[in-house]
Amino acid sequence: GVTRLLLTRIPFFKEIIVSSFACDSCSWSNTEIQSAGRIQEQGVRYTLAVTSRQDMNREVVKTDCATARIPELDFEIPAFTQKGVLTTIEGIIDRAVAGLEQDQPLRRATDGEVANKIDEFIGKLKQLKEVHSSFTFIIDDPSGNSFVENPHAPRKDDALVVAHYRRTPQQAAMLGLEREEKPADSVEELRDEVLQFNTNCPECNAPASTNMKLVQIPHFKEVIIMATNCDSCGHRTNEVKSGGAIESQGTRITLRITDPSDMTRDILKSETCSVEIPELEFELGMGALGGKFTTLEGLLKDIRDLVERNPFTLGDSSAPSQAEKLQEFIGKLQEVSGKTQARFIMDDPAGNSYLQNVYAPEEDPELSVERYQRTFEQNEELGLNDMKTEGYESEGASRR
Repeated sequence: GVTRLLLTRIPFFKEIIVSSFACDSCSWSNTEIQSAGRIQEQGVRYTLAVTSRQDMNREVVKTDCATARIPELDFEIPAFTQKGVLTTIEGIIDRAVAGLEQDQPLRRATDGEVANKIDEFIGKLKQLKEVHSSFTFIIDDPSGNSFVENPHAPRKDDALVVAHYRRTPQQAAMLGLEREEKPADSVEELRDEVLQFNTNCPECNAPASTNMKLVQIPHFKEVIIMATNCDSCGHRTNEVKSGGAIESQGTRITLRITDPSDMTRDILKSETCSVEIPELEFELGMGALGGKFTTLEGLLKDIRDLVERNPFTLGDSSAPSQAEKLQEFIGKLQEVSGKTQARFIMDDPAGNSYLQNVYAPEEDPELSVERYQRTFEQNEELGLNDMKTEGYESEGASRR
């Protein structure tokens, strides 16, 4: 047979490899997907409230290590029981039905009672496809490489909740990840030194090196800037992480853009920060674009590139109505440079994002910074609810 490989990009997600095998002798065919990127730093959980037939057509990327669940039926597809697949929610249900029906003739001959129960459950799965009543579809992927489509992108989807979380040691072991203990250098030594460590290029997987440097942002805190340059394919990437701990309160920064000079303000957007422009009905969730240390103009350009570089949104594969809406959005985004007044909002539950105050140390009349108490759900996403930093020594001693 022949196996065909296609490298493609999922809109508002990442690149994947689609492999398709077909045999001319017996007509057997098979399709699988693999992530073209590396295992992400955090796992991801998509929770979708399915309320209509249109929701059944949402694109889904399910990797090998992802778990799919429908709580209303106590139904679960465990990790590593299926190959990675690019399909729809309806396709995942059809695949589950086909797997359950495969051995039914043998079950009916050997154990009729079990076969009848499975037939009853198959009927419930098929009824879900008609969406007579709403149900919940959950994909939990410790590798962070699964995906559920948001048809309203780049706007927020109220029916879809995306949560990022830290992997447990068991999940890390399942993915084959191991932690290496290294002696920590002092902060004073790191400030004046550019550290370099070996890695692989995220594009061509060739050996490359990553440079890391501690940088002090005036009137804020220290951040870690990492830059990777591949000599093989020329790919370059940079990422910014906070050099300090998670703050005791979240931060919501609002800037009223009134002048073209506002576009030159420095911005530190952490991985946990979401961005909102209410005048454009636009929201960029946490985790998108990663950590960035740039200007306001640079961040808006990255958002525009995120939309334009997806062939499914503005390329030959895009729907005319969707492409028209996105072109209109890009046009409005380009006008937000002082010509059109708008509010630029950064919401970071970890409190590690920053927007430059050009009047510092005086107050900026166009910039407001609000600190708030995080909700239980936000603490859960940051992994703080299960973290105990005080009294754990005595508690551990009592257990022993």
